Amino acid sequence: MKKLSLPIEDIKRFYAFVRPYQFRAILALVVTGVVGMLGGVIPALLKPYIDTVVFGDGDAGVGSLFFPLLIIAFALVESSLSFAANYLTTWVGKHIGNDVKLALFDKLLHSDPALFDKTTSGEVLLRYNSDADLASEGLLGNIRQFLVRLVTSVILIAVMLYYSWILAVVAVGCLLTTVVPLSRVRKRLKQYIRETVESGAQVTTNYNEAYSGNRVITSYNLYDYSRNRLDRTLKNIFRLSIKMVQRTSSLSMFMHFATAVGIALTVWLQGYLIQSGRITPGDFVACITALIMLYTPIKRLGTNLSTIQNSLMAIGRLLAILDMKPAIVSRENAIRLGEMKEGVVYDNVSFSYDKERPVLKGISLKVDVGHSVAFVGSSGGGKTTLVNLLPRFYDVDDGAIRIDGVDVRDIELGCLRDLIAIVFQDNFLFGGTIRDNIVLGKQNASDDDVRKALELACLDEFVYALPNGLNTQIGERGVLLSGGQKQRVAIARAFIKDAPIVILDEATSALDTKSEEVVQRAIENLMMNKTVFIIAHRLSTVINADAIVVLKDGIVVETGTHRDLLDRPGSLYASLYRTQLA
Repeated sequence: MKKLSLPIEDIKRFYAFVRPYQFRAILALVVTGVVGMLGGVIPALLKPYIDTVVFGDGDAGVGSLFFPLLIIAFALVESSLSFAANYLTTWVGKHIGNDVKLALFDKLLHSDPALFDKTTSGEVLLRYNSDADLASEGLLGNIRQFLVRLVTSVILIAVMLYYSWILAVVAVGCLLTTVVPLSRVRKRLKQYIRETVESGAQVTTNYNEAYSGNRVITSYNLYDYSRNRLDRTLKNIFRLSIKMVQRTSSLSMFMHFATAVGIALTVWLQGYLIQSGRITPGDFVACITALIMLYTPIKRLGTNLSTIQNSLMAIGRLLAILDMKPAIVSRENAIRLGEMKEGVVYDNVSFSYDKERPVLKGISLKVDVGHSVAFVGSSGGGKTTLVNLLPRFYDVDDGAIRIDGVDVRDIELGCLRDLIAIVFQDNFLFGGTIRDNIVLGKQNASDDDVRKALELACLDEFVYALPNGLNTQIGERGVLLSGGQKQRVAIARAFIKDAPIVILDEATSALDTKSEEVVQRAIENLMMNKTVFIIAHRLSTVINADAIVVLKDGIVVETGTHRDLLDRPGSLYASLYRTQLA
């Protein structure tokens, strides 16, 4: 049989998830063992039935009724115990699976943003969800089936050996000839299974993209493009599936042939053995029945073993995830800041995503408390990256960012992010009600807090005009709201949070003029008495900023107020502004 390989240490670590349910898990395995043992009852009973009732001189009427009833009774006990074992393994497997998924989900939530830059949604679903099912429910379920079939096989072989060791040796010898090709086929299937799993993750990604990107697909008529991408993936899965069928079908053919040879040889030998008086007709029937019953568990033992191997591989993958250490964490003895008093300083900050192409090069600037600074410039200049370093979505390569003189890397991470409210260009809204999404900024917010946030976000008239008001369902990702309404919900969320630092990441760039006017009023309310970082594509939205920083290729090329930069000879900002105005 195929050798299982997984470090003992990994098994011990995964046992931590099993430990809370170990009593039921052990009970399930014990019951499973009993079920397997009962699998040999029927052929064992056939010998006395055949010898006594069919060919013997006993009371045929009593015997013919007793033995069938006994078989029915054993079948009832076996099916009841099988139900109990299945229930227990499912119960334990589901609980373990849920615990594993929660641990993985917690790890996912606290992962660095870089993970989401490099990992597709399909890979996330595979590694953080499907592997958890395979490692828990799949492992226990297949261990149960493997144990039943193993014990049943051993009992059946024991029955055959007891009644006729010659027939047992011939029959089992034929079956054992399948072990070598079985092992070789399993090794080939392992690679196909791995590739199929990866392709399955890509299928999930295709469906997620079709769902999330449906407007882009529709507007650009990308139906054929999207369909062809999925078609290529499905064809690859088909190719792998056919290869697996070819391998497994050839193995099944060989096993059928080996079994037929075993039965044929057994039937041929039985005539001689019966005539010589070495076995009785009951011995022969019991052996033949055991051989036929033995075929199914022997055949499926390899399948169970292969599936158990896949579950163990899944355990290895999920333990690797749990072992991952995020780069962005709180340092030991991290500081918790109170009210911000001085401001934010970027001190010679440099950063790159891949260490080869620098995005920011020696950025230095100071933003005092209560002041606003706007970052403008062409796309790819580093504007968004610059503000993403403040809440530590990423850490600087060189230099430092300080709040009130304290390096942000020395501030407790939760505290740091509590100091900052962000309004993105494309704000994510959770499925639920308007109120649910607003109070995310402070989940214990009072009704007065929510009402004030609605007013300041210029959202009150819209919400109170709805039949269900704040309890209106907005759909997944806020699909039932317009772009301007979603932005104002996000602004209301930021109002509720009441953080001293506000980041506006192109918060109006995706809106039409009318929506932008309303959202801009809400933003002006949000900026009052806050330290504000603005990323803007529309320069008309930053003319009132206390300072405007112009970035080009990761370098600060200009700094000043709107009026200063317009009057500066050769100003890049002035050129950009006049171009937009025109």
